[in-house]
Amino acid sequence: MTAYLLAGGGTAGHVNPLLAVADRLHERDSDAEILVLGTAEGLESRLVPARGYELAVIARVPFPRRPNRQAAAFPQRFRRTVADVADLIENRGIDVVVGFGGYVSTPAYIAARRRHVGIAVHEANARPGLANRLGARYTRQVGVAFAGTPLPNARVVGMPLRREIEQLDRVASRPEALGLFGLDENRPVLLVTGGSLGARRINATIRSAAGDIIRAGWQVLHITGDAAEIDDPGLDGYRMLAYCDRMDLALSAADFAVSRAGSATVSELSALGIPAVYVPYPVGNGEQRFNAAGVVRAGGGILVEDAAFVPDWVRSDLLPLLGDAAARARMANAAASVGMLDGTDRMLELVADALPGNARPGA
Repeated sequence: MTAYLLAGGGTAGHVNPLLAVADRLHERDSDAEILVLGTAEGLESRLVPARGYELAVIARVPFPRRPNRQAAAFPQRFRRTVADVADLIENRGIDVVVGFGGYVSTPAYIAARRRHVGIAVHEANARPGLANRLGARYTRQVGVAFAGTPLPNARVVGMPLRREIEQLDRVASRPEALGLFGLDENRPVLLVTGGSLGARRINATIRSAAGDIIRAGWQVLHITGDAAEIDDPGLDGYRMLAYCDRMDLALSAADFAVSRAGSATVSELSALGIPAVYVPYPVGNGEQRFNAAGVVRAGGGILVEDAAFVPDWVRSDLLPLLGDAAARARMANAAASVGMLDGTDRMLELVADALPGNARPGA
């Protein structure tokens, strides 16, 4: 029996590909032992047990950014966490550690190296985080979602996607999708989403320009996020949802999208051949801009800075594009040309390479 330790958490960007890999491992070998390493504070504390996997919780020990009391205590706390994970690897007979980034991956990589077990790394963002920059030094089994990700030994495997996205037949499921969201089968659909927490700029701009979009012959399916601060204008052809638990059907309904450029969103839209306007999150290390670079370069998307995504831009640039069916078809084909639907299986090939007897150690 093979025992896997999957490390990653904190955000959906780490947890969702982890769960996709866990599910495929279980499908291929129902006797495999799958243990997930996470924290009590991250999304994994809810999503992993709900999916039926065991969660081993460790302390959240972020790398200190400035000298203070926490920084002084960091070395001892970090050494203790690494020792705890090393003991877990030893006691549970772990054969391979698969890391997806985030706080828990760093101690997992170090502990795996100490216990001489295989390591495989998946990096979802075009600009890698600290944990995976370390992990990629310890192994040659490094999978990335986007070409050009600056990690040693990087192999483009794409994003591990949920089975319902991998196998989505958008044409066959479109009638169900339109019915679920109360949309007209005779009008194209603009899908707008800013992620689970929403995107203030996207929400406000689309809310303001909704009437113009509808008068142009389109419908809007607007997923605002739970923290949105806008009201539903109550327009015919405008459907507002705070949260959507059937994103597969939302994607089936979409003819075009406006979205943030999170790695999972870019990967799903590209894999399904949905043209999009990407409005990168303007705070942080700028990885969202890089996530969308490949599909934008191919012609399958348009990148608009957050500050520039205003109602006047929608009217002057987006509406003419929505009215040009040939241009949208070219964008759809271009998006599909860089998208990958088999990221989960590709990542599992790297995991298999990292198993005892197959692993090629890193530097």
